[in-house]
Amino acid sequence: LELASQDMFKPDSKGRLNSLTTVLEQEVDRFNKLLKVIKNSLEQLKKAIKGFVVMSEELDHVFSAFLNSQVPSLWSNAAYPSLKPLGSWVTDLVLRCAFIDNWIKHDAPKSFWLSGFF
Repeated sequence: LELASQDMFKPDSKGRLNSLTTVLEQEVDRFNKLLKVIKNSLEQLKKAIKGFVVMSEELDHVFSAFLNSQVPSLWSNAAYPSLKPLGSWVTDLVLRCAFIDNWIKHDAPKSFWLSGFF
């Protein structure tokens, strides 16, 4: 949100923040939480594979999901509902993050990708 235009955060004459800015802030928070879960689990899995940490049952489930091209339940529990396999899910996540990033950098779009919201 540091890259966002400061005009997005200016209150109106009654001191209210634009409702679309509130939606944007909520979406950024949700995606940041999801991305943090993904990053942490991948870092721990990498360490476990190298033998630096013990492979927990949770990490074993993540690894097994990768082998079966499924979204790990650790991720899907922190994410938006989706039935896509892992590859399509990751592509969809990248597109959703790009949508939010574009909104931050270039102000609110003229039309919204409703299914792209969390």
